[in-house]
Amino acid sequence: MTDICPKCGLPKELCVCDVLDKEAEGKIKVYTKKAKFNKLVTIVEGITPGEVDETTKDLKRTLACGGTSKDNMIELQGNHKSKVKNVLIGLGYKESNIDVA
Repeated sequence: MTDICPKCGLPKELCVCDVLDKEAEGKIKVYTKKAKFNKLVTIVEGITPGEVDETTKDLKRTLACGGTSKDNMIELQGNHKSKVKNVLIGLGYKESNIDVA
């Protein structure tokens, strides 16, 4: 017997709750700042607390860089502003919700 999603009541194979949650969330801000020794760090803010860790892993793997998640923010080593938007869209986030400064 298949598992049933507790949110929508559909079988897990047909459930789209994760995609709808990503589309319904607020603005995601992407910007850079200088860290120690004048190194650039890319900051991603606005991702829901439950998805920060998984999104951090996906961004680090796709962009081949180091990074961490602190206080519901993602810090990526290096300047990745131009690439982060496309990666987030590929992960299911809505393009109109992503603001690159």
